[in-house]
Amino acid sequence: MKRSKWIWLVWAVVLLSYLVPYTLLSGVTLWYGSFLFWAVAGLVVIALNVFITKDFEEHSND
Repeated sequence: MKRSKWIWLVWAVVLLSYLVPYTLLSGVTLWYGSFLFWAVAGLVVIALNVFITKDFEEHSND
């Protein structure tokens, strides 16, 4: 899959991080509501960023 498609997936997770807690989880006041969703979304974004950048190479300017 092209790298740009993975980047769009990161943006989708970010968008869901705004939408889900304020809509689907708005009635949940315990820690397993929005906080747990944001924690899992953060881990997903970190994993996606590692996956996206795993093939990056350092180029020297010699």
